[in-house]
Amino acid sequence: MHEMELDRFDLAILAALQRDGALTNAALSGLVNLSASQCSRRRAALEEAGVIEGYSARLSAAKLGIGMRAIIRVNLSAHGQTNEQDFARFVASHAQIRSAFSVSGDADYILDVRVRDLEAFADFVHRHLLPHPQVSQVRSEIVLKTLKDEGGVVPARA
Repeated sequence: MHEMELDRFDLAILAALQRDGALTNAALSGLVNLSASQCSRRRAALEEAGVIEGYSARLSAAKLGIGMRAIIRVNLSAHGQTNEQDFARFVASHAQIRSAFSVSGDADYILDVRVRDLEAFADFVHRHLLPHPQVSQVRSEIVLKTLKDEGGVVPARA
């Protein structure tokens, strides 16, 4: 897949939409100094090229009763395509796993888990994660305070 050429207007559009994906083209035009029709064309091109993968709302975990976040490092007992596919299906089937990464280093996977409370976390770990046949080791860190959680990406400068 080849990289799309982005100019300063594209970068400004992407930055604005990353802050607020609900911006209308009229509102966007005022932020990036282009007409609404130019913003519309550029936005459509960025969507068509797959640079913009979609739009979503940021929700308040606290207001939804999700009071705990943990980072879990997982090691598998054996490696291979079948084991990794099986673990990937496990990850996909558990909504409390919000992000999952295959990583280098001392863990095979890093999971970002969000649950109601410590009891729900213990339930997830003891009833679902530890009994998984491919899981050999689990190490958890409870998030005490979030310093930065922006998500998104910072595109390369034009």
